[in-house]
This record gives sequence, structure tokens and C-alpha cells, in this order.
Amino acid sequence: MFNQPKQKSTATHTWQVWAMYVVLAVSLSEEQALKQACPSCDATQSCNCSSMGLDFIPSGLTDKITLLDLARNRIKHIRAHDLQQAVNLRTLLLQSNKISSIDEDSFVSLGKLELLDLSNNRLAHLSPGWFDHLVSLQHLHIHGNCYSDLGESSPFSSLRNLSSLHLGNPQFSTIRQGNFDGITLLDQLWIEGSNLSVYEPGSLKSIKKINHMIISIRRVDLFSAIVRDLLHSAIWLEIREIKLDIENEKLVQNSTLPLTIQKMTFTRVSFSDKYASQIMVLLKEITSLRELESIDSVLEGNGNWNTKLIEVSGQSSVEIISVTNMTILHFYMFLDPEGLESQISKLKRLSIASSKVFMVPCRLARNFLSLVYLDFHDNLLVNNRLSETICKGAWPSLQTLNLSKNSLKSLNQTAKYVTNLPKLNNLDISQNNFGEIPDVCEWPANLKYLNLSRTRISKLTACIPSTLEVLDISANNLKEFNLHLPFLKELYLAKNQLKALPDATSIPNLVALSIRGNKLNSFSKEELESFKKMELLDASANNFICSCEFLSFIQHQAGIGQMLVGWPEGYICDSPLAVRGAQVGAVHLSLMECHRSLVVSLICAVVFLAILILVAIGYKYHAVWYMRMTWAWLRAKRKPKRAPPKDICYDAFVSYSENDSNWVENVMVQELEQACPPFRLCLHKRDFVPGKWIVDNIIDSIEKSHKTLFVLSEHFVQSEWCKYELDFSHFRLFDENNDAAILILLEPIQSQAIPKRFCKLRKIMNTKTYLEWPREEEQQEMFWENLKAALKS
Repeated sequence: MFNQPKQKSTATHTWQVWAMYVVLAVSLSEEQALKQACPSCDATQSCNCSSMGLDFIPSGLTDKITLLDLARNRIKHIRAHDLQQAVNLRTLLLQSNKISSIDEDSFVSLGKLELLDLSNNRLAHLSPGWFDHLVSLQHLHIHGNCYSDLGESSPFSSLRNLSSLHLGNPQFSTIRQGNFDGITLLDQLWIEGSNLSVYEPGSLKSIKKINHMIISIRRVDLFSAIVRDLLHSAIWLEIREIKLDIENEKLVQNSTLPLTIQKMTFTRVSFSDKYASQIMVLLKEITSLRELESIDSVLEGNGNWNTKLIEVSGQSSVEIISVTNMTILHFYMFLDPEGLESQISKLKRLSIASSKVFMVPCRLARNFLSLVYLDFHDNLLVNNRLSETICKGAWPSLQTLNLSKNSLKSLNQTAKYVTNLPKLNNLDISQNNFGEIPDVCEWPANLKYLNLSRTRISKLTACIPSTLEVLDISANNLKEFNLHLPFLKELYLAKNQLKALPDATSIPNLVALSIRGNKLNSFSKEELESFKKMELLDASANNFICSCEFLSFIQHQAGIGQMLVGWPEGYICDSPLAVRGAQVGAVHLSLMECHRSLVVSLICAVVFLAILILVAIGYKYHAVWYMRMTWAWLRAKRKPKRAPPKDICYDAFVSYSENDSNWVENVMVQELEQACPPFRLCLHKRDFVPGKWIVDNIIDSIEKSHKTLFVLSEHFVQSEWCKYELDFSHFRLFDENNDAAILILLEPIQSQAIPKRFCKLRKIMNTKTYLEWPREEEQQEMFWENLKAALKS
């Protein structure tokens, strides 16, 4: 009975363990399934499952994921539990699938979601329940689906933080009041409504402010109604895909609210002659309008506008007009736009690009009184029409002129005509085909910025004005830069043929230099420091020779990374071959590669020093003598062991120290050579052959002597002469016959005192008797008798 609770507790614990195991197993299996379905979903926060042919949202999503990309798959249905665990998701991309249905609670756990893209799917309706819990959503893309309207109420009422909304599709036809309730502020609202047929007035009024409103519509009546609703909320209104043929509509009605539209853009819009005048008049009603823009639009007709109606309607408030890629169907028959002079006097910026403009009438050009910026790039302007376009008195306030990518061919004429612009300080005439450049040109006195890039100039002359602060001559065929421009601050020389940096003394105030993509091999510290005010240098995309000097300078120069634009990835070694393609900042050459001459010099110096030391040691220890004596000994060893009897010339060869010469020459020689019969002795002083090497003399004398007399004394064993010159002769002598040697001990010598190099002499003295010179006269007679007997043996 007492064991029952314990057993129950054990069973409960076992079930808990099994439950945890099952949960972990399911979790691991789901993660494994996720990795199999989408291999890029790993431990990172980003999960890219796009373009994988998935039919469903893969299971196993965790709270670690903040970005989930499921775009371009085949998903048809989003279930309630598919995204339940992805509670920290910030971005969910589901565009370009086949989604036709979404469960009401599918996004309930995505309270942190900031971007949701459901575009280009098959949603036939929108449900407010999808978005109820997306309290953090800022960007919503639902365009390209199949819904025809947004429903009876607003599907976006709970999206308090929404910043951008993109909706609509080819089937979208109806906008009702209340569809945008709950939205008070949008940075961008984009409505694709090319087939929009029903717009209930006031539908967009609930949005208090829209920074950028984009709408594609075709019906002009809807255009007027939408513009009226946006007059007090939109800052920038962009109209797309419409043919404006408004006749008697009114855009601005009686209202005390201030107008907010400052910019209006027409994209892919068609204007006709019949209604162009009316549109200009209607736009004047929007007194807050400051900027008009036209992109990829079409101007029908030949400019036969009702200019009187435009003139009597008052002044326009527009200050900026920008026209890009305007197609004028009959531009060669386009009429001179008379009557517009009063409408352009306050215009400050005019840009007409890629629109086949070939001239502006002088009469019209003189009425642009306030214009400071004029852009005519990518048109058909030619030199012989510039006299009309830039005539005297034209564009009196103009400061910036862009004539790039036209058909100008004479730099001299172009410079001459722009002198009619007294306030001009910025001129862009790039991408024209000038080719030659004259020696001298006239320019406006205040010109500071000049762009001559891509004009096929091959050399520079004094035609370039000295007043410039910025000069761009990139992408020409320049091989040198030798202009004196004292005020120049920025110089752009990219994509030319320069091999060195310009001379700093000619451009002393230069702050920024671009010499990218030239033939620059290197630059030195001295060259760089010669530019006293240089802050930025773009020398990337050159073929650098990574020499030791260049690498040492560029890798150790303080702050080089802040000065060099594109450092380090844009600076690549071209040579040496071993480091070609490597970044300059990462290359490290060896000591031998960097200091080859120094290393070779050091090696030569070490070898020379070693030879010098060996010579000094050899001189001190008489190595030359040792080598010569070794050679002589080797030669002696090759001779026969005993000379023939006919070659014996002496009874004895006497080896003695110079210090003992008095006894040898005056005592022993007298006694032996005057004996009866006399003995013939060989003495080096007397019998050596003059001019013959002394060692050869010694060896020859020993070989021609019957005996050899060694007169031993302290002087003999300590003698350098004996040490160097008789050593090898001893070897020869003792190798042949030890009995041929007669030792005379002139004075007592301890055998230990004999140097070890006389090893054979020590051995003989230890094994053979020798004659001692007695000091007593009565014993000297016996000495001589013994000596003579030894010589005769």
C-alpha cells in the first residue's frame, strides 16, 4: 500500500519524459523537413526558398527567421498554421505564386511583420481579417491579383503604421468611399487602375497626406475627380497611361483648404494639340504646383495650340519643367510656339532630354528671364543652329547648361556661342564629336565647371579656360596633361592613356583627382605629397607594377585608405607575374625580391670578407707554405724510395738551426771535411741551387745524400724554419729508412720539449741512440770517431 504513490509518481515522470521526447522528435523532424524543402533555411535569420517549385509553405519554420522569401513558387493556399511559429518574421515575400485563398488566421502571429508582398497571385477578394494583427506592417504589395474592388469597407483599417501601399490589377474597376479608412499618412500609394471605371468622389480624402501618389488610369473624368480629392493631401502626383483630352472640366473647386500638390508627373501619357492648351490652363489652377514632369509621353499634332487662351489665363506657378523621351510625332513640322513668352518668365529649371530638340527660337529663348538651369542632353543640337538657340540676350540668368550627347562638332564655335551667357559657370558638352581642339578659345568669364568627357580629344591646349575649378576630360585619348589651371580643385582624367600623375605645380589647388582606368604603373610618395591640398585620389583600375618601393610606400602611408577612392579592391597588381591579379594592399614581396642589389652586395661583401679573413689567417699561419710543402711532399712520395747509387753526391745532408750555424760550419764541417779520407757534407748555405724553391732543394739534397745529420738543440726544435720547411722532408726521410738519420744532440733536450709536429723525431729519439756533443775536450775525440764511424756505416 505504501508503494502505490511512488509507482504512480514514477509512471507520471515516465510519461513526461516520453512527451518531451515526442515533442523534440516532431520538432527535429519538422526542421529536417524544412531543410529538405528549402536547403538555404539554416541557422541564419534569412530563409530564401524562392524559385524552388514549392506547392506549400514548408513546415518547421522557427522564431529565428526574420526574412522568408517564397516568391516564384506554386503555392495555392496559405493555411492558418503555416506561419504560426515564425513570430519574429519581419519580411514575408509571396509574390508570383498561385495563391487564391488565405485562411483568416494565417497572419495572426506575425505582429512584427513590416513587409508583406502578395503581388501577382490569384486573389479574387481581399479580407480585412488577414491584416487585423499586422500592427507593425509598413509596406504592403497586393497588386497583380484578380480582385475587382477592395470590398464594401476598408481592408486596411488596422494598419496604423502603413507607409507604402501598392494595389490594383487589370481587373480592378471600382474604388468606393471608405476603402481607405484607417489610413491617415502614406509615403507612397500606387494604384494600378488602367481599367478603373467607378470612382466614388471623396474615396481618397480620408488619407490626410500622401507624399507620392501614383495612379494608372485611362478615363479623363476619373482623372479630374481623383485630382480634386488629392489637391489637399498629395505632395507628388504621378499620372500614368492616360490620354488627356480634358475640355471644360474644373480641377479646383471652391475650398478654403490649402493646396498641397507641388509636383505632377505624367508617365506614358498622350497629349493632343486640341487639348494641350486646356490642360495648361487647368494646371494653373493648382497654385501650389511648382514642378511638372513628363516621362515617355507622346505629343500629337504639330504644336497648333490656343496660345491666346493660355495667355489670358494668367501666370503659371510652375518653376521646374522636366521632359524625358518625349515623342513628337511630327517634330519636323512643329510650329514656333508663339504666345508662351508670358508663361516662362518665372521658370527656373528646364530639362528636355532625349526628345529630338534641334533648336530653340531666339525670340522665345530671350523670355526665359529667371532660368538658371537648362538641360538639353541627348537631342539633335548642331553648331550652325546654336546661333539661334544661344543668341545674344537669350537665357540671361542661366548658370548651368547641359548640351551633352548632341551633334556638336566644333569646340571653337560652341565656346564662342556660350560667351553670350554672361552668368554661365557650369557647362556640360560631353559626348559630342569635337575631335580637334583649337589653340585658343573664348569662354564666359565666370565659367568654373567644364565637362569635355567622351569628345574624342587627343590633346589639350590653351583653349581650356584658366578660370575652371572643375574639369572633366574623361574617356578621351589623352597621353599627357600639361595645362596650367591655378584655380582647379577637381580634375577627372579617367579612361585616358596617361602614364603618370599630372604635374602638381600646374594645378596647385587640386583637391580631388580621378585618373582611373589609365596606364598608370605606380606613383611615389613624393608625387602624392607634391599635391599640397589633395584629399581624394581615384587611381583604381590601372595596371600597377607592384615594385618594392611602390608597395612599401602605399602600404605604410598613413591615411592612404581615406585618400584613395576604391581602396583596396580597385587597386590590382599587373606585375610581377607571381602577384598578378592580387590586391596591392595584400601583396608582400620577399627580401630578395625587394632588395636584390642590396642582398647581392651583402653576399659579395661577406664572400670578400671571408676571403680576406682566410688570406689573413693563411698569411699569419703561413698556409701558403703548408700548401706548397704538401704539394712537394706529394711529389716526393711519388718518387722511388731510394735514389740510384750514381745519384749519391754527399755523405751526409746536415739539418740544423741557424742559431747553431757557428758550431756546424766552424767545428763539425772543419773536422769532417778535413778528415782523411774527407767526408762530403751538404749545407743549405753552400750547396743549395740558387733560384730553386728551398723545399725542392731540401728534398733533392736528402735524396742525394747517404746520411742525414740532424744537429738537435733547443733552437732546432723551436725554429720556425724547421717547422715550415723541414717537416715534410722528415716525413720523406723517415718513411724510407730510419737508419739513414744520425742524431747529434748539441745540448740536452727533454723529449717532452720537442713539438708534437716532429712526431717521428720524438719516436726516433725514444727508440734510437744518438750522439751527444761533450763539453769536455778529452771526450770530443771519441765523439768524432763515433760520428765518422756512423757516417761510414
